[in-house]
Amino acid sequence: MRKLLTVFSLLLLSVAAVYAQRQMTVTQLVDFIKSSVQQHNDDRKVADFVKTIKLTNRLDDATVEQLQNAGAGPKTVAALRALTDSTANLAPAAPAPAAAKAAPIVVPPPSSAEQKRLLDELTDHAVNYTKTLPNFICTQVTRRYVDSTGKESWVQQDVIQEHLSYVDGHEDYKVVMVNDKPAINMSHLKLGGATSSGEFGSMLAEIFQPETQTEFHWEKWAKLRGRVMYVFNFRVEQSRSKYSILHEESGREIVSGYHGLIYADQETGMVMRVMMQCDTIPADFPIQQVAEDMNYDFVDISGRPFVLPVRVELRSREGRYQSKNDIEFRMYRKFSTESSIVFDTPDPTPEPLSEDKFKEEPATPPPPPKP
Repeated sequence: MRKLLTVFSLLLLSVAAVYAQRQMTVTQLVDFIKSSVQQHNDDRKVADFVKTIKLTNRLDDATVEQLQNAGAGPKTVAALRALTDSTANLAPAAPAPAAAKAAPIVVPPPSSAEQKRLLDELTDHAVNYTKTLPNFICTQVTRRYVDSTGKESWVQQDVIQEHLSYVDGHEDYKVVMVNDKPAINMSHLKLGGATSSGEFGSMLAEIFQPETQTEFHWEKWAKLRGRVMYVFNFRVEQSRSKYSILHEESGREIVSGYHGLIYADQETGMVMRVMMQCDTIPADFPIQQVAEDMNYDFVDISGRPFVLPVRVELRSREGRYQSKNDIEFRMYRKFSTESSIVFDTPDPTPEPLSEDKFKEEPATPPPPPKP
């Protein structure tokens, strides 16, 4: 067997030598060296053959190093380096053609009839959302940031921990800690700066209430936390909006129209994210921009899963001055007399939730069910 391999190797060199009497490109040379390495050809004979080659373009040091790493012997490498010197004035080898990029997969949107069915289902879930929620309590942690440069150079202003009770459809806030220090007789409405409320269904209800006459249009498919989402864009006109913005220093309050995106779970039909931005703020109003990004997730309360807010980002701008609130909802549990007692003992402020948990991913929807 070994003798047969030797004969085969010599035959390969003979064929290559005939071919080498003609001119050779760097690409052809590289192919030959790699083939010789695979066939375990004699290093000296390969080097002798390389010395007879006349290249048509420049051989560079990087290519020689690649061949050396691929297993070319020391004599072959020495002969290749001599070729780099003798071809230094030639044109460089043409770059390898780039691999053709695969055409992006275009996923068609649902049909018009399917979109209408989806929106009807979303409307039913959203309008009746608060009716499905139990009485519960949770911890709300708000990290407030400010930026005076207009370049999003955020500086943390404070961290507020509140106990939030949701009983019979009403939210009640109790401020318990500010910057990890107990808060005494401090009201949610008296915190100053940017604050928000109504994350537990009031905005959802307003967007989907028939009297709001919200415009919906298909946007795209997406994926959140591993689940496929239908995404619709929407717009609420100012004349039918209830979204109010209060500027505390001036005492002025306005109602603004807004637009944004709705992400709905493909499997359950529940809204899992609402992104919105106000778009009809008067030019003379002190606050020029307001935007919210509300993320919901499945939360276990007494052994049952409910879709509840887990993270909200609220942004506003007043001139160059910007503010950002990162709000997290944690430790959901069923409301009871015993749990309200526990409320009086605040826990240390937890670490922020990972940003990766809320990143959007592109998604290909599953195939439609068979009829």
